[in-house]
Amino acid sequence: MKSLSKTKANTLKIIILSTVTMVLFSCGSHPKNYENALDFAISSPSKKIKRVMDNLEAHELQILFTTVERDKRDAIKFHEYSFQLDSLHYFYPASTVKFPIALLSLEKLSSLNRSHLDNYQVEEDSVTYSFANTINEIFAVSDNEANNRLFEFLGSDYINSKLKSKGIHPVRISHRLSTSDAANPNTKKIEVLSKGLELVNIQPNINSNPKPLNLSHLNKGIGYVQNGFTIYTPFDFSYKNYFSLRAQHEMIKRVIFPEAFKESERFNISEEKRTFLLESMHKLPREQGYNPKIYYDSYGKFLWFGDTKKQIPNHIKIYNKVGYAFGTLTDCAYIEDHKNKLSYFITATVLVNKNGVFNDNNYEYDSLGIPFLAALGREIHRFEKYKKRKF
Repeated sequence: MKSLSKTKANTLKIIILSTVTMVLFSCGSHPKNYENALDFAISSPSKKIKRVMDNLEAHELQILFTTVERDKRDAIKFHEYSFQLDSLHYFYPASTVKFPIALLSLEKLSSLNRSHLDNYQVEEDSVTYSFANTINEIFAVSDNEANNRLFEFLGSDYINSKLKSKGIHPVRISHRLSTSDAANPNTKKIEVLSKGLELVNIQPNINSNPKPLNLSHLNKGIGYVQNGFTIYTPFDFSYKNYFSLRAQHEMIKRVIFPEAFKESERFNISEEKRTFLLESMHKLPREQGYNPKIYYDSYGKFLWFGDTKKQIPNHIKIYNKVGYAFGTLTDCAYIEDHKNKLSYFITATVLVNKNGVFNDNNYEYDSLGIPFLAALGREIHRFEKYKKRKF
């Protein structure tokens, strides 16, 4: 009787598994039914993805996905896929603007023949900082003060002109982050301190006052909170920073594969500085000395791992910069899976502001936005893994 019961139980398991498999196939959720990873991912039956996909207008979703291959001559070839990509559709970039600021700071140091290991001081600040530590703070925990110090080092006009000259657009960086003087166009004096070398003075800059952006969807929601009061009129982003998905994607591609671009489109940094930047981008907070109970591995890694606090496996390297503010979540990433020999770029942004009120700190980051980005990353990886095994 016992063996018969086991046989029935095993038969039942097989039936259940077969039924589940048939349901999945009928829903079109198997990679074999799709030509690329992005189409596969956004068609997923996962609730984490469907909750966004079923209400696209509210979530202003944009995605760029790029695979990388080398031809017979070892030249880089990019294969790009996108969903709702629109460089004229405004979204708030939040801390993703720290990426170009960190990168251009390294380039400016190169032009000054100075090292990223050098120290610096900001006018009216008695503390001496290290450029390397500042950049590590930006990527490990997205430190706003670190970003703002480098903003003083560069100035908005310098940032915007340099990005434009490299073909990275549309972008407009106009202000600092989370500080009372965020919109002040003028920068402070910076002193670069190098051992055995003459002190370098970076004089204050008078930068252009920002003009209103000429984009769609600049006025968002039904209201916003100001000085503790809710003002029921759409929030105007016309003078805020803008860093389009296209611009973010093009910039990270230049960092990872500079050889795939014309010399005029590259960032002029030494291999030593580039290696430092890449390490800073992929290192986890615990690897930078931060408390892992507070700054867990996925603290700044939304794609694939954002909805878990477990450690990211050692064979996965994610070079990225995230941003989240005003209900908008963005992640610009290059992902490497050394175990399965996979690599690709994903840049995505999603709005999660159900009540339509901005600046009230009532957004669905943890319940909706981050789970979506995490599931998106997992589904894309699932497809790429299947595709590699297939061939």
